[in-house]
Amino acid sequence: MKQFEVPNGYRSRLISAIKEKRKADDKLKKDFSPTLLDLGTVQFYLARHFGFCYGVENAIDIAYKTIEENQGKRIFLLSEMIHNPQVNADLILKGVKFLHDTNGNAIIPLEELTSADVVMIPAFGTTLELEKIILGKGIEIQKYNTTCPFVEKVWNRSDQVAKKGYSIIIHGKPQHEETRATFSHAAANTPTLVVNDMEETKLLGEYILGNISTEYFETYFLNRCSKGFDPVNDLSKIGVVNQTTQLATDTQAISDYLKQIMLTKYGKENIAAHFADTRDTLCYATNDNQSAVIGLLETSADLAIVMGGKNSSNSSHLVELCERKLPTYFIDDASKIVNNNEIIATNWKTKEAIKKENYLPKKDVTKILMTSGASCPDAVVESVIRKIAGYFGKKEALEQLIIKWEQPN
Repeated sequence: MKQFEVPNGYRSRLISAIKEKRKADDKLKKDFSPTLLDLGTVQFYLARHFGFCYGVENAIDIAYKTIEENQGKRIFLLSEMIHNPQVNADLILKGVKFLHDTNGNAIIPLEELTSADVVMIPAFGTTLELEKIILGKGIEIQKYNTTCPFVEKVWNRSDQVAKKGYSIIIHGKPQHEETRATFSHAAANTPTLVVNDMEETKLLGEYILGNISTEYFETYFLNRCSKGFDPVNDLSKIGVVNQTTQLATDTQAISDYLKQIMLTKYGKENIAAHFADTRDTLCYATNDNQSAVIGLLETSADLAIVMGGKNSSNSSHLVELCERKLPTYFIDDASKIVNNNEIIATNWKTKEAIKKENYLPKKDVTKILMTSGASCPDAVVESVIRKIAGYFGKKEALEQLIIKWEQPN
């Protein structure tokens, strides 16, 4: 796999050493058991897979090279490059400006751009409509494209399905940058619809089976369908793709449900003509990180800490998985750990910051499960471990553990 140049400030001695040893011992990535950091009175269990993925490292590499190669020029990003506050703050410090917020609202009017400016596409990709506007200003936007290759894979899969006459159903968060980009690319080739969850999918199924009216369907899915979408005709042949960071089990359940709907309506002998057998389009990192959390949760513990940006979809789903089993705290960096009694955690659904007290239990041995999203630097994970270890008087023990992990087998 290609190696990328990522600033050392995002790296971690401890995490790098752990990942290298786990990779050497498990080349096929079949072992999803966690890594134990035993400091006596506090034990950290790290998920087998977490942190920067291929797409994020690719985006960071391109962004920093773009800055280096364009000294003296105005450099813009269409929106946040990734959903990580540290990385985006670093880019701002280097002079990069964001044209839109995460919801697509303008921060800087596009009218202010000139052909001399540099504009980067974020890792989520962008819409064809916005790309056309930028190109129309004489800006070579594809020259600085950080779109994740696995997002582009979804677009290619959608195109393949569209060429066979199927409409596209996207399982994604309607306002997420990646879903908006995927919708734009799919809708350019075929009728396209976005469903957020199983509840909406069931409503879609009821319409396909003729149990709700077209008027109700059109009201409910207003602004979720491509221009000219005709539910009567366009839902007779469908294929499912997804926002790459969704929960794998949710996407599979939605695909299975819609396939069953088409089986009910058209019969087994006709299913291939009405339901495209699309392969799962989740990226490898999303799959690995979610599987690693499932393995992590087999360990009995007192709490879980998930690190990542509050707008990070893949991070929020890791929180969702952990919350099903034990108290879970979603933070973006070590500053959210106020002291050994208080932590400021983010509600993954509402994005609201909430101060929690007594998050560390008072017992002889405290066990903490830890993971992070695909856009969270390993340095953040180490800083959180260091801060908590300090509350237990284990700073020196942690240093010795780092040295141990750095030693060759």
